Amino acid sequence: MTFDPSHLPSFRLTSSGYQTIARFALPAHPLCWFSSGLPSSRDTPSPMDPTAIHVPVKYEPDPADLVLSSEAGKEMFDPRKCKFSDEELKPQPMIRKARKVLIPEDLKDDKYWARRRKNNLAAKRSRYARRVKENQIAIRAAFLEKENSALRQELVDLRKELGRIKNILAKHEAQHSPL
Repeated sequence: MTFDPSHLPSFRLTSSGYQTIARFALPAHPLCWFSSGLPSSRDTPSPMDPTAIHVPVKYEPDPADLVLSSEAGKEMFDPRKCKFSDEELKPQPMIRKARKVLIPEDLKDDKYWARRRKNNLAAKRSRYARRVKENQIAIRAAFLEKENSALRQELVDLRKELGRIKNILAKHEAQHSPL
């Protein structure tokens, strides 16, 4: 078998400063190769929306916990979809309660008792909403911990695969010319 250079790509400098290599042109300077002139098969993929990536996580919260973290009349809380704002995750300041002012019995009329009932209901609603939010945050944190460990394992696997591919490439370059 004889060597036939006719099938090899030709290297020539064109008037525009590009070297023609096979069917595509590269800039004459190697540092410019990554910004323009590469064939479409070598282009890097467009960036993905991080929220569109689904990470398989083996996490099934206790149904009782989901019920406790769901608001009445609304759909079931899903820790995979729920996102909390920074404001919701800030620790709340400890507010000292005001000293109780004792109201004499003769001033406790119907208006007073109506305000007390209204305030007691508001306090119950507030405590319930706070408990629901705390439960949601706890379940979301548990899910994020599982997702984080799954992502770390995926990163380890990808780094191992990258190492294997680098070894294969190094062996190939040692036997043949560099790519």
